Amino acid sequence: MRVLITGVSGFVGVRLARRLIASGHQVAGTYIRDRPELEGDIELHEAELLDPPSLEATFRKVLPEGVIHLAGLAHVGESWQRMHEYFQVNVLGTENLLNAAAGIPVVVASSAEVYGLVPEEEQPLAEDRPVAPQSPYALTKAAAERIALAAGARVVRSFNLVGPGQSAAFALPSFARQLAAIVAGRHAAVLAVGNLDARRDFLHVDDGVEGYERVLVSGAEGEVYNLGSGRARSIREMLDLLVEVSGAKVSTRVDADRWRPVDLPLLRADAARISRLGWAPRRTMREALEELWAAARSSS
Repeated sequence: MRVLITGVSGFVGVRLARRLIASGHQVAGTYIRDRPELEGDIELHEAELLDPPSLEATFRKVLPEGVIHLAGLAHVGESWQRMHEYFQVNVLGTENLLNAAAGIPVVVASSAEVYGLVPEEEQPLAEDRPVAPQSPYALTKAAAERIALAAGARVVRSFNLVGPGQSAAFALPSFARQLAAIVAGRHAAVLAVGNLDARRDFLHVDDGVEGYERVLVSGAEGEVYNLGSGRARSIREMLDLLVEVSGAKVSTRVDADRWRPVDLPLLRADAARISRLGWAPRRTMREALEELWAAARSSS
């Protein structure tokens, strides 16, 4: 299959392109501004989600048989300060992408954040649960979902993917970068942290990209798929494991700037629907954190 990945140079896009090529697919990808240097045979096109003519030109050049739409803005905390941009890119950008892809199977990346505040006794979360977004980011993803499903696209509600390459604006990569500076002797042995009590459903990024591939190949039009492990762990538990992997001796300091206006206490996936497509996670959290740590050390 000839597959177009929007946002191919991002955290998930790079790994997804590698996975699709290994599976025998032809891969093209979009980027904005600076042309990325990526490994593998990837056809690159500069295309802006808010510029419909550039999207349409890309589709005419690539002639994709399937699309995985990853491009967008994805930081919950940041979305409170950039609401207008998040709406434009995540909602209007998705609509433009779907218009350009008319008649082509599309997988749209969404987020477990759309579920909102759900009591623990009502979890794990199934796809038929009504969404109740609690942040500007989650609201834009929920709106993009409605547009996507109306167009017959497949929606993947990703839970928390973990691995190398994610922005240090997110908790675990930030912790890894701080630990690398501590181990290198450039920083006091104190980690700046936010809310460590929130529990999330973490998944190795390579298991995540296999899920995206499975939904593209075998998923149903107009369907939603949770992408998660089915197990919730606290940020504190993940940090403790990362510190163990690093071998560092550290303490923590709460940084008020790292607290979000709204931080959901628990998100845990019911992944039965995607499992019926033949997908299952195969990697451990320790493997994900070891890879994250190795990347942080090499770039420090």
